[in-house]
Amino acid sequence: MLVLPEPRNAVEAVDAERTRKILDGPGGPWGRELPLHLTATALIVHPPTRRVLLRWHARQHAWILVGGHADPGETDPLAIALREGAEETGLTDLAPWPDSSPLHLVIVPVPAAPHEPAHEHADLRFMLATGSPDAVRPEREDAPLRWLTTTEARELTTEANVRETLDRAATLLDAQHADSRHT
Repeated sequence: MLVLPEPRNAVEAVDAERTRKILDGPGGPWGRELPLHLTATALIVHPPTRRVLLRWHARQHAWILVGGHADPGETDPLAIALREGAEETGLTDLAPWPDSSPLHLVIVPVPAAPHEPAHEHADLRFMLATGSPDAVRPEREDAPLRWLTTTEARELTTEANVRETLDRAATLLDAQHADSRHT
C-alpha cells in the first residue's frame, strides 16, 4: 500500500484525498492517459553543504525537482524517483535521505503539449542525497542543473509548491547540521 505524507493544511488534505481516489482506479494510478496520475520526484541534497539541486524544465518554464513518470511495470514511487534522479543528473550514488519516507505530496497542473492534453500530476516527493555533487551532469543541454542553498533555490523557483518542498528540506538539513555540530 502506498503511504502518503500527512497533510499539513487544507489544500494538502484535498490533494491527498484526490490522490487516494486514483490509487485504486482501473489500470492503477501511474497511467499517463489519466487526467490525474502519479509521478515521483526528488529534491536532491548534499547534506554536508546543505545545498539542493534544481533542474530547469522547459515545458513548465520553471526551476523544479528532478523526477517524473513511472516506466511500464513500475509501481514503487521511491524506486521511480531514484531512477529518474540518476537519469536526469548522472549521479550514481543517490540514496533516500534522511529516510525513505515521502516528504511532500502536491497536485501540479501540467500544460498541454502537442502530444498530450493538459493534465495533472499527483507528485509524490522524496529527498535523495548524494556524496558526490561535483559528478552531476545534466541529461540534456536544455535541462541545466544548479546547486543552490535552499534560500537561493526559493528565490530562483517560481513555483509555490516547490518553495514548500524546499522549506521542508531546509528544516531537515538545518536539523542535521545542528546535530552534527553537537557530536
